[in-house]
Amino acid sequence: MKVVVVGAGIVGAACAFHAASAGLDVTVVDRGPVGAGTTGRGEGNVLLSDKEPGPELDLARLSRVLWDEAGEELGPDTLELEAKGGLVVAGTPRALTALRAFAARQTAAGVRAEAVDRVVALEPHLAPGLPGGVHYPQDAQVQPVLAAVALLRAAVRHGARTRTGEVLAGTTGRDGRITGVRTADGTVLPADAVVNAAGTWGGEVGRRLGAPLEILPRRGFVLVTEPLPPMVRHKVYSADYVANVASDGAGLETSCVVEGTRGGTILIGASRERVGFDTTMNPAVVTALAAGACRLFPFLRDVHLIRAYRGFRPYCPDHLPVVGPDPRVPGVLHACGHEGAGVGLAPATGALVTAHLLGRSWRGADPAAHPGLLPDRLLTTGGVPA
Repeated sequence: MKVVVVGAGIVGAACAFHAASAGLDVTVVDRGPVGAGTTGRGEGNVLLSDKEPGPELDLARLSRVLWDEAGEELGPDTLELEAKGGLVVAGTPRALTALRAFAARQTAAGVRAEAVDRVVALEPHLAPGLPGGVHYPQDAQVQPVLAAVALLRAAVRHGARTRTGEVLAGTTGRDGRITGVRTADGTVLPADAVVNAAGTWGGEVGRRLGAPLEILPRRGFVLVTEPLPPMVRHKVYSADYVANVASDGAGLETSCVVEGTRGGTILIGASRERVGFDTTMNPAVVTALAAGACRLFPFLRDVHLIRAYRGFRPYCPDHLPVVGPDPRVPGVLHACGHEGAGVGLAPATGALVTAHLLGRSWRGADPAAHPGLLPDRLLTTGGVPA
């Protein structure tokens, strides 16, 4: 089976890796370098802690196992895979009650979540007086561009090919089934299946393939400090982060997220706003993120920022990714719309897409087991334009 994967970000690389490892004939096409879109603008989160029980958490739990397996196969240093764990902290007793109720639901779904009364025992540099939190030992981090490159190189070792070019349209046969894609230079890449892994541009690529999706850009900023000695041990974020992730608001929302990197810098987020593809630097967002981080970790008041970067999360209206075959165009599969969770969910997405392509269950990745992710859910709820 010939498979064309459109998109060389972390999700496209994972799809190519799993499909090529299964013996499929894979070509990955992207108009830019590996990881040049949303992947290169993210923090590399591999999180269970921020997901409600349901299909996304199921995908995250499978991905967490597959990230460990990828680390064993490719070498953890090639991914900068760190099983650092996450610490979610509450600022008030009321927030702590809500956080622990949320954690109890996750525990019932198979997530390891440990109540913590003295959060400074895990993070000594936290502000004093915080009432408590929840520790998630399964949370991890990778360096997203390195991870995408490593997965794609492994796919190439299994026979996959890569090429640079913009996909302008799909080609179809008389029965309406996809037969390939046409790129901007006029090349037609033949395919029995085409995987739309175009991230924030997944809606537009879907339209070009005859299967449009409503995927919107949601801008976010990340601040980077000067390199420091190890000061932050876990991914640490405030309890309101989960609510902001699930919000439908178009306006600016910020919540405090702080974590260290292997290189010694500290990453500070997170902001969300729907402003189209506007890349304008907004000093007010930088100020809000820095202030929130200093409240959580007072030592940051004396630390220099060296840069701020921004990117666009591929946002779906119901906050779930679109993974699987499109009923409108046989042979088209989607693997996009992951919002800010693409890095964490990439391996399981690749496994599910491969299972669909092979027409069978793959090591627990059953194509029929995640109907909440399939494109037809959006057809029935109005998420896909007619």
